[in-house]
Amino acid sequence: MTHPPRFRALHEGWTLTAAGLAPGAPEALAAPLAEGIPAVVPGEAHLDLVRAGLIEDPFDGDNEAAQQWIGDTSWRFGTEFDWSDDGSDRHDLVAYGLDTVAVVSLNGIEIGRTENQHRSYRWDVRSALREGTNTLTVEFAAPVLEAAARAERDGALPRTNHHDYNQLRKMACSFGWDWGVDVAGAGIWKPIGLESWSGVRVAAVRPLVDVAGDEGVLTAHVDLERDTDEPVEVRINVFGPGGEVWTQSTVVGTDSAAIEVRVPEVELWWPVGYGGQSLYGVEVTAGDAVWSGRVGFRTVELDTEPDAAGAPFLLKVNGERVLVRGANWIPDHAFLTEIDRDRYALRVADALEANINLLRVWGGGIYESDDLYDLADEHGLLMWQDFLFACAAYSEEDPLRAEIEAEVRENVTRLSPHPSLVLWNGNNENTWGSVDWSWAHRLGGRGWGDAYYSGLLPEICAELDPTRPYSPASPFSYGDYRHPNDERYGTMHVWDVWNRVDYKVYADYLPRFVSEFGFQAPPAWSTLVSVVHDEPLDPFGHEMLVHQKANLGNAKLERGWQGHLPDPQSIEDWHWTTQLNQAHAIRFGVEHFRSLTPHNTGTILWQLNDNWPVVSWAAVDFAGHRKPLWHALRDAYAPRLATLQKRPSAASRESAWEGVKPEFDELNLILVNDTGEAYAGSFTVTREAFDGTVLAKGVVELEAGVRDGASVAVPAEVAAFGDPAAEFVRAEGDGFAAAFYFGAEVIDQELDPRPFTVEAEAVDGGCVLHVTATSLVRDLFCHADKVDPAARAEQGMLTLRAGESAQIRVHASTGDPAAYAAALRCANDLS
Repeated sequence: MTHPPRFRALHEGWTLTAAGLAPGAPEALAAPLAEGIPAVVPGEAHLDLVRAGLIEDPFDGDNEAAQQWIGDTSWRFGTEFDWSDDGSDRHDLVAYGLDTVAVVSLNGIEIGRTENQHRSYRWDVRSALREGTNTLTVEFAAPVLEAAARAERDGALPRTNHHDYNQLRKMACSFGWDWGVDVAGAGIWKPIGLESWSGVRVAAVRPLVDVAGDEGVLTAHVDLERDTDEPVEVRINVFGPGGEVWTQSTVVGTDSAAIEVRVPEVELWWPVGYGGQSLYGVEVTAGDAVWSGRVGFRTVELDTEPDAAGAPFLLKVNGERVLVRGANWIPDHAFLTEIDRDRYALRVADALEANINLLRVWGGGIYESDDLYDLADEHGLLMWQDFLFACAAYSEEDPLRAEIEAEVRENVTRLSPHPSLVLWNGNNENTWGSVDWSWAHRLGGRGWGDAYYSGLLPEICAELDPTRPYSPASPFSYGDYRHPNDERYGTMHVWDVWNRVDYKVYADYLPRFVSEFGFQAPPAWSTLVSVVHDEPLDPFGHEMLVHQKANLGNAKLERGWQGHLPDPQSIEDWHWTTQLNQAHAIRFGVEHFRSLTPHNTGTILWQLNDNWPVVSWAAVDFAGHRKPLWHALRDAYAPRLATLQKRPSAASRESAWEGVKPEFDELNLILVNDTGEAYAGSFTVTREAFDGTVLAKGVVELEAGVRDGASVAVPAEVAAFGDPAAEFVRAEGDGFAAAFYFGAEVIDQELDPRPFTVEAEAVDGGCVLHVTATSLVRDLFCHADKVDPAARAEQGMLTLRAGESAQIRVHASTGDPAAYAAALRCANDLS
């Protein structure tokens, strides 16, 4: 007799107790934590403590330091549930996510131990269950102490940051990062429950896709767990977008099957900007057990073959090359159970509306949720998933190796249905670190993780998911004896800008693909002051520096604006100056890198999002406010981009000798045409005074192919500034936003400090600000959140010529329109 698997969630009635208060914990908490407080499952200890009123918001003020005892404490979660036997042959306790080192007991009987946040666990508990009331407990080791103890026992390995996060298979950034709060804790962070079944259950499905001519080819690899020797029919149904159904089946007496289904005249899945996102339903049945999911039929390739300039990093989907306009993704909340599908949807909208076509899921976070991948599938947003190794050396020995193999097998299988997933990547900066970060003398002959990146991971990918490319690392140069971060080969990270040098150094690079680069700024004003309460507010105030995790971060912000923007005269000027400089730096870098198309095939900004309120590299802050950077990125990532860039003139090319780059001495108009239609047209280029006087004018003709670039010299009389401090060059053509080139930095320009008039009009849901420029306006931005923290301005970072007008739509439920007009700032008002 068979019973279809039935999962019963055990999410009610949990309590949280401490095994004993760690040093630093308030004595007043000893009694309630010994007795137990209500716990939410799925959930995390920190959040239970907040709900019980025992701790304040971990993100506020300096609470992070006061709450470090939580990571030094062993936590016990317990519940009772009633159970009666329904006649099933098997009763499994399934824990989809336990964070992290834990002992699981049922009715006082130890049934399992866990070592890994990034995988699930399943135990047959038939012998431990009782009719009536049952007691389930999960006892977690203190994560910070456990990591330190293992480093002491087995030998510490090189890492960044201040905890030995590389000793545990726990989310690395939960221990803090250079943008992240240190809230290492414990919890049952994914569903837990009983699954009862008889006969057979579907253990896993890998529905791998291919395209052959006009046919979609689905090969469903089905793993079964059996409690019977009887043969079982495995059936695959594929459901088309128009209601069509294709079916194949086979009878198996083993634990696995591979069944092929061919879909004629298949509708391909395409990335955003290339076509539609056709998705096909897949249903797998084995006896009474059912698995369901979705696939999209498409092919993916990664071209890293050597060429005359080195080696590219070129993604192709369905044979079409993809110019990547990307952003790095970190977990969207420091407490993972606070992230739901709606929150993911907001971030996906942030990405798509900024013209981003790829998110790289960074290796210090998690194997991301199916909710995020489902949204990416539906919207054509490409996904790059790092395996979870970041900025550290990792033991290559058991028991860590066995845990890593288990987590990789599970997550490759889990994510394999998603068409948006186009790349597996072995590690973040570990290969680079092994060369440049002085690891050798600290390793003592031990492995540092390369056995995973060049061995175990590609072997598992080849076995379980050969339909997607695998890259060993980011950055990586795809060849023996090459430096991992060589701009001529593969991917590179550019971090001398931000850490040491001016952002104009971006222009010194000619990279094939940039998978990390970024510049910092504070979050929106309302986000900042909601957690920083220094009196007076100061860039180097105590709580401000709690919310600045980068080494010497605010000093680097100050160095970064030197030579570009005037020194701020108030804390509000500091806030605007640093946000503006971040936007300028990234716009400069992105436009330069994209201007190298097709030599350069992509950029991935560090980073899209934040996981708490913090000064960081993010384009969208923790509260969801789009920083000036986001608006600048949206413009710089436009599928059709016009940019004015210096390039070597013919004379400078001829005078340069081998091995020396020619001087960039000629102003060029460069087009990037990242669309499916070729472009041919004319651009009007003018040199103008700030008051709108046209000083020189010309017309140039350009042609740009599909997913390609084009360049033409700006006429010399237009490019030759008479007074660089009071003039600019502008290029305008149909289908492209206007491009500007300034002969001087803001600090040296003769800008009118109040160069516009504004009329504020109340409308349903907010207001519209009608702005008219009376002189050149650089980077107009409305800090709407200063009026209402929930308000949002649609437009930002607008540059207007004298006489031009623009409308800024502000979405708000409260606030006088005049107050939003007063919240307008521009680069001019810093001069």
